[in-house]
Amino acid sequence: MSWFLIALLSSFLSAFAAITQKKVLFKLNPVEFSFHLSIVNLVLAIPFFFFVNFETINSYNLFILFIKSVIGVLAFLCVMTALKNLQISNALPLLALTPGLVAIFAYIILGETLKPLEIAGLISLIAGTYILESKNLKEILFPLTIFFKSRYHHYILVALLLFTASSILDKLLLVKLNFTPVSLTAFQHLYFAILFLCIFLISEKKFEIKRLLPNKQDYLWIAFISVLTLGYRFSQVVAISMSSVALTLAVKRTSVLWATVIGGKIFKDTNLIKKIIAVFFILLGAILILRD
Repeated sequence: MSWFLIALLSSFLSAFAAITQKKVLFKLNPVEFSFHLSIVNLVLAIPFFFFVNFETINSYNLFILFIKSVIGVLAFLCVMTALKNLQISNALPLLALTPGLVAIFAYIILGETLKPLEIAGLISLIAGTYILESKNLKEILFPLTIFFKSRYHHYILVALLLFTASSILDKLLLVKLNFTPVSLTAFQHLYFAILFLCIFLISEKKFEIKRLLPNKQDYLWIAFISVLTLGYRFSQVVAISMSSVALTLAVKRTSVLWATVIGGKIFKDTNLIKKIIAVFFILLGAILILRD
């Protein structure tokens, strides 16, 4: 199977995971949900450990994976907090802005030049973001006001930066440090479970054993989300190992389109047509920037 089909599969699984996450987050807070999801993810990831080539595992690449896992945990919590408090068609499309931020920071910090296609991509990203957050064409500063005043949009911006760093570390682990997709998936979910457990225990003002287990209905949804999550994470890692991070993420970002259209309908989000148009601009910008 080609890397493109695997990345596309990752985007579909990611979209449906986000939609079901939104449903469960109506009942659970982001930390509680993330903890329970990480435990189920670890259980489902146990079979991966039987296929790990332990000869390629050492303290250094495990340490780098731990740093990547900390970044991933913080990014996931930011997204879940935003997803719980924003409409799904507002929160998810903003995650496709990652390539734009990478291009801007590379220009400012590293002095890399921006090619004409990259500049066009940035303009498309800005236009899409403006359309997504605007009330109407007359209130031109409204989107900026939203980003400065809405703390949940701040969570999205932080997640964008963290996901960028996480994707770069994925490539480092897979290409330079001899991690296989199976090894990365197995150990990453072990780290996630440990980290989310620590965060959950710290966040609990009064520890109760029963809080470690949600009700049966919630756990069925969490188990379903876990299957989707494990699927999109593993397929993304496989696609990255077969192609470039940029190309894989460009295809993976189409998940925001599926989630916006399907999730927006399910949760009856407002101004859905306008948001779908905005998503097309954002995806076009991402593809132009990530184009080889």
